[in-house]
Amino acid sequence: MVEYMEMMTVTEAEGLKRTIKELFRQTCIIQMKYDPVTLVPRDNPNYRICQKHQKFIEDYLSVIGCDLRYDPQESIYRIEGEGVVTEKMSEITTLLVLILKMIYKDKIMGEGLHATVTSLSEIREYGKNTNLINRRLTSAEWREALSLMSRHQMIELPGAIAHVEDDTPIYIYSTVNIYCASVDINAVVEKYREEVMKIVAKESADETGEEDIYEDPAE
Repeated sequence: MVEYMEMMTVTEAEGLKRTIKELFRQTCIIQMKYDPVTLVPRDNPNYRICQKHQKFIEDYLSVIGCDLRYDPQESIYRIEGEGVVTEKMSEITTLLVLILKMIYKDKIMGEGLHATVTSLSEIREYGKNTNLINRRLTSAEWREALSLMSRHQMIELPGAIAHVEDDTPIYIYSTVNIYCASVDINAVVEKYREEVMKIVAKESADETGEEDIYEDPAE
């Protein structure tokens, strides 16, 4: 591994080190990053580095119990394994991630790939309509959730988190679906089973074109 690094220029070596650090910090590297206001895509240089040095990164990560996974459909590199530090999400943050997944799906189904933009006001509306969040969240709760989602490449914000207002555009990446398979999400699904099952039934009906036939098992 040392020899491989020594064959690079100083700039290339620094870029590779930076990319590996980013993988650990945000757990994934996406190919295109979007300006949430203009929706203009920008090529992610860290993604190109993952492509060029994939075998080296895989070997490096394997030493510390991690795996580099590549999803060609979503054009994402991400790390998994025992060596990855898992970040505990609060219940509110977990609910907001789940709500963003719903918004993302509705946007894709209804408006196409270039319309996956939401806002705090829309997130609140979804939370209220699904009965997942029925109280006013504190500024600290919003900051915690937005910070985590931004860091892990689930959303793109046009500026500092402290400056996000009700109508500020928030771009949602497809990576939001990755985090909905986490233990935290499963725990929330269990707690809010009735509300989430109705959401799942609606999504299934949207995909098949059939009428939503979910029934409350308690009835």
